[in-house]
Amino acid sequence: MSDHRAAVRHHTLRTGIVEFDNGSGSTLSVPCTIRDVSGTGARVELNASLWVAEQFTLIFRSGLRKGCRIAWRKGRLIGSAFADGYASADEQALMMTAEEQTRHRRGIGARVKAAREARGYTTAQLGEHLSVTPAFLAQAEQGEADIPLYLLMHIADLLMVGLDRLVAGAAPEEVDAA
Repeated sequence: MSDHRAAVRHHTLRTGIVEFDNGSGSTLSVPCTIRDVSGTGARVELNASLWVAEQFTLIFRSGLRKGCRIAWRKGRLIGSAFADGYASADEQALMMTAEEQTRHRRGIGARVKAAREARGYTTAQLGEHLSVTPAFLAQAEQGEADIPLYLLMHIADLLMVGLDRLVAGAAPEEVDAA
């Protein structure tokens, strides 16, 4: 289980269902705990040790159904990859609770602020380079506004940091205190 991932992993703790054909034409539904999600898959923990087919449907509490294939197994833990590729932004929003989305947005904002300050930019200066208002940038840094991916990519380039560091890097101390 490597941390070299195609998409950022978001920790969650939600109930779900793993549904699959048992090989004899019957569908089995097995309760599970969804431990993390990303745009490309999920890590699930089965509530009981039992066999699961290589291809299955992961059903989120929100009702979202994602076709999956097993990427790895370790005891009751299963790493799954979404069969249809990258999940849309709407699907990803359904995979996390509002609290988890808020925590993630605040983390991104705090990392953007830390990178901006490390490079010596004010919100007005960075906003001018990005063609956004300082007020929007301040809201984004506080986690009160979503920063679109294209804008995060531009921020990463301007501040000379990796996009992965802004999205999923170590949390600045302000985030831990929040």
